[in-house]
Amino acid sequence: MSADKNNLPEEEQQGNNASSTETSTVEEHSLPDHGEAATDPVAKLEEELSDMKDKYLRLYSEFDNYKRRTSKERLDMLKTANQEMVVALLPVIDDFDRARQSMEQAQDVAAVKEGVDLIYNKLFSILQQKGLKPMEAVGSAFDADVHEAITQIPAPDESQKGKVIDEVEKGYYLHDKVIRFAKVVIGA
Repeated sequence: MSADKNNLPEEEQQGNNASSTETSTVEEHSLPDHGEAATDPVAKLEEELSDMKDKYLRLYSEFDNYKRRTSKERLDMLKTANQEMVVALLPVIDDFDRARQSMEQAQDVAAVKEGVDLIYNKLFSILQQKGLKPMEAVGSAFDADVHEAITQIPAPDESQKGKVIDEVEKGYYLHDKVIRFAKVVIGA
């Protein structure tokens, strides 16, 4: 074909050269210039940023839903937290109802006292099973962490100075935590 090109008249050869020049200029324009190459990483970064924003929004809404759900569960748990204790105390209430009915017709005071003692023991054993423990304050040294001093009286002897002489109101622990301080009288 190159031989044929040489045999062509000069105008056609120039025409062929012109078309090859046009092809080369078209090819040059279709190649990406440096400006487009610079925007390609920017577009990539913008896409990554939008992905990160989307992940952030999803995570934020998921965490917000988690907070709402856990606060609702906590409220529900607080409403029913004492249910176990109340159910355990229902037999004691039944016993008190029966005791009140029998007191109306009772002639024997000793039988009524015995019934009340049985109910008290039943109630106290249920509370002990749930972790309630009474404080032993009388005769022990005064401790401001578990005792509340109501008053001071002169100690009967020197060995009782600074110790609990009398207990006005019993204190209680619930699982080794003070839930009511013992109100005591201490010797001075």
